[in-house]
Amino acid sequence: MSSAHEVQGVLEGLGIAIAVAAVVVPLLVRSYRRGGRIGRAAAWLTIDQWRAIDEDPGPGASTGPRGFDWKVAVILAVVCVSLTLQEYVGQRELYKLWFPEHGRDRYFQLQAFGWWAGWRVLGYMVLPIIVILLLPGERLRDYHISPRGFIKHLWIYLVMFALILPAVVLASRTDAFRGTYPFYSWANRSMVDLWAWEAMYAIQFLSLEFFFRGFMLHGLRRALGANAIYVMIVPYCMIHYGKPMAETFGAIGAGLILGTLAMRTRSIWGGVMIHVGVAWTMDLLAVSQCPTADSGRPCPTR
Repeated sequence: MSSAHEVQGVLEGLGIAIAVAAVVVPLLVRSYRRGGRIGRAAAWLTIDQWRAIDEDPGPGASTGPRGFDWKVAVILAVVCVSLTLQEYVGQRELYKLWFPEHGRDRYFQLQAFGWWAGWRVLGYMVLPIIVILLLPGERLRDYHISPRGFIKHLWIYLVMFALILPAVVLASRTDAFRGTYPFYSWANRSMVDLWAWEAMYAIQFLSLEFFFRGFMLHGLRRALGANAIYVMIVPYCMIHYGKPMAETFGAIGAGLILGTLAMRTRSIWGGVMIHVGVAWTMDLLAVSQCPTADSGRPCPTR
């Protein structure tokens, strides 16, 4: 993407965020003062909520003074290994180097994305699950995989999605957006192409949420309390490098919100719903602006 388009994308993204905030924040404040339900959702992002996390360190927590915790060292080492493998082995470019295309393979690009998604599942989910099962005293069910808290607080996530949707629709009209999504440029060719890609996209988001909002947050909670959210935000922001700058900055706020909610509800499923819902909406809006399938031309790519 050209630098001009990058700057345009940043300015447009910031403009959209400011416009949405100008409308939403006063409504939330007014609702909160009146005891409204939407306002109570905003109250989940307060210092009192982070204090509540510190007061409830989770199952198996020690009541003694906090000191060195070797489980924290193991979890952060796994985070480093996982992200390093994905960066150096799990990229589509390496698949194309190791398994070059012979002749004209209709689904070669989709296979490369399968390699990319597979490494996300391996690094974000399979490897952490193996480590959890090997750690003494740890139970997989404690790592925010239960849907119970999500179902109870579903309305909060529906409100969040409703607030995000107008910004997504506005962003879909920008050149930066149309030049980025969908990542799989042949998604417009057929329903098989579209939904095979979207299935891969969804499962890697499930894996991502488990890794950042389950494995990292619960694993660090007993030693760091609510500060685990801020530790998680750092690598979560960095995995967005290469995307439009406005989206990468947005990941900081998204990590804070989804991290707080995951620790309070003890469930990753709200984050999965938001991520998959927004991602599918963005892709479908982008595909609707692509050339028709019978033109034989893919969607624009970066």
